Amino acid sequence: MVESEQLKILFFIESLHSGGKERRLVELIKGLSEYKNIKMELVLTREKIHYQEIIDTGIKIHYTIRKGLKKDPRVFFQFFKIVKKAKPDIIHVWGNMVAFYAIPTKVLFDIPMINNQITNAPLKFKPRLFSHKFTFFFSDKIIANTYAGLKSYNSPSRKSLVIYNGFDFNRINDLSTKESVREKYQIKTKYVVGMVASFSKFKDYTTYIKAAIHVIKKRKDVTFLCVGPMDDTKYRQLVELKHQSKIRFLGRQQNVENIMNICDIGVLATYTEGLSNSMMEYMALGKPVVASGKGGLNELISNGENGFIVESKNADMLSEKISRLLIDDKLRQAMGKKSKVIIESKFEINLMIAHFINEYHQICNIAKTL
Repeated sequence: MVESEQLKILFFIESLHSGGKERRLVELIKGLSEYKNIKMELVLTREKIHYQEIIDTGIKIHYTIRKGLKKDPRVFFQFFKIVKKAKPDIIHVWGNMVAFYAIPTKVLFDIPMINNQITNAPLKFKPRLFSHKFTFFFSDKIIANTYAGLKSYNSPSRKSLVIYNGFDFNRINDLSTKESVREKYQIKTKYVVGMVASFSKFKDYTTYIKAAIHVIKKRKDVTFLCVGPMDDTKYRQLVELKHQSKIRFLGRQQNVENIMNICDIGVLATYTEGLSNSMMEYMALGKPVVASGKGGLNELISNGENGFIVESKNADMLSEKISRLLIDDKLRQAMGKKSKVIIESKFEINLMIAHFINEYHQICNIAKTL
């Protein structure tokens, strides 16, 4: 297929609720919508859409609503009907569940399938990962956003590659003033440290809060923010009354970049991570970052250059690196500048879109020769 030929892609993802994988797909669709020779349709198994800008792209959206059963057989038939009518050149799935649903249709119509379900880098192989192996077998191409993810899932090398997340700098062009954001959240301290992540078992807010307590026991000029969806009750209970004005829980926020922009340091405490969108956002804003955990973090953070990577569950080490950056203004500023350079050079949105377009054309050319 030459690049002037029309290319039709059918995306399939469970939902467009708030999340890193969902954000990545939204940014890809937005970027691809600028190309007249690329036509797209989108299939969801849930109706609620968090990213309303997807509507502005004009993409046609289908719903194959999954009800009750973990694997609702009706979705197989609904997806089959959508593909039969849409006649896509490529099925591009974003998740293990939707990959499973897409396999029969992919086989029956002999349509190339790109699999984007690897978004993390688990430390241990679990029985449920065998379902990933099943979908890998039927996938023509497996794309992850980190090399650590490919390694964790033992993805077959002959059909696997990495395309890093892309950051759209337009997202931070019209931010609220730092003064107005500080006033909105009543933050009066000189410094602000933030962690933006869901309150889930995969994120280590416990270590982050312990590190925050270590720091504020020694200095009174810093506020720690906890920003993200899901229930934060058990983490609030870790904070004594005397520390509650300095360790703040803001819950889910729509314009989270405004909050990140007032932070002097971005933090992510986790056990294992793929390519963190929150770390990318902090870096694009010119912030130094401190992260704990393994996985793909070292593909984003150059340890000692634009931030630090520390051991998981090590609150002492995490607090030490945060304190070091708070004490040394020149180091903090230098690392922040390096952060922005890394995003501009390796993770800019147009690089991600160009890599995907290249893969789409390659896989179509391969399919035509078979």
